[in-house]
Amino acid sequence: MTSAPELTFLHVPVSDPRVEPLLRELGDEYSRRYGGDAHAEMARYPDEEFTEPYGGLLLLLLERGEPVAGGAFRRYDLGTAELKRIWTHSAHRRRGLARRVVAELEAAAALRGYRRIYLTTGPRQPEARGLYLTTGYTPLFDTDADPETIGPLPFEKHLGEARTK
Repeated sequence: MTSAPELTFLHVPVSDPRVEPLLRELGDEYSRRYGGDAHAEMARYPDEEFTEPYGGLLLLLLERGEPVAGGAFRRYDLGTAELKRIWTHSAHRRRGLARRVVAELEAAAALRGYRRIYLTTGPRQPEARGLYLTTGYTPLFDTDADPETIGPLPFEKHLGEARTK
């Protein structure tokens, strides 16, 4: 098990060079699962949407200084943050790192006054679907239906009373 001091969160801009390899791997994986160019789809959101002035945040989870996981949120509406780009480096999966990233993003969103988290994940990402179901997200779709017939799978989670620092 990894000790706590080896794992640290860092809030970074999308332009941070440590972000690029993880986003590239994420885009490559999406392209393999869905076909087409997932990198272009991911680029449709301006980088500034994932920064503080615009109500967003991008964070990396570092292990001994190296990025192993990360994720982001952007403003969906005044009370809702939308999770985006949740990923774990392929060499570091099955260690609970995505759970830690999601929990950190939820806490950061609550500190910024968001009361709800919204997200969609793809029908060919059963790992992501499982992550959100086991971390308290409510599916906004029929979970008995074939995911391929639904398209993007929407989830939400209410954060309760917004916390302050």
